Amino acid sequence: MPVILGETAHAIEMSELLLGEGVFVTGFGYPVVPQGQARVRCQLSASHTREDLEFALQAFRRVGTKLGLI
Repeated sequence: MPVILGETAHAIEMSELLLGEGVFVTGFGYPVVPQGQARVRCQLSASHTREDLEFALQAFRRVGTKLGLI
């Protein structure tokens, strides 16, 4: 599941900060994706619990707020 962030620097910084929060995502930027469509990619699995998903969402909220993206 991609989360589009726009700038490559945002995607890379978000992926690093999320890892620090215990959430592994992969950041992708130009030239792997079109200019202005940098993203982090999340891998979801049927084995993830509702608690796992809530944990990840809270981490996204903290990091996204810290970076001024949300």
